[in-house]
Amino acid sequence: MQERARAIRAQYAEVEASTYGRSWTTEEIMLGFLGDVGDLAKLVQGKAGVRPREDLDEALAHELADCLWSVLTLADSYDVDLQGAFTSTMDELEGILSEDA
Repeated sequence: MQERARAIRAQYAEVEASTYGRSWTTEEIMLGFLGDVGDLAKLVQGKAGVRPREDLDEALAHELADCLWSVLTLADSYDVDLQGAFTSTMDELEGILSEDA
């Protein structure tokens, strides 16, 4: 997934440079991610019956994928080993939960 996200980011950077004279900064990518999270929140409300729409399941899957792409792109921008960080964070949480049980 990381390689695919990186390739799509490179394509976006080309379009941005052509359109705006430069590619988006990491901060601008983060702001886009925040917008996607807002859209995701509305879709979660839809699943709860508050904001119904016909294509809800498809839209939810799309927005989750958009958010994942942003996370992968931000991790890549900051040289974060997301797989390693995920594994260690889950191990840490699992340990905390085991202590509480």
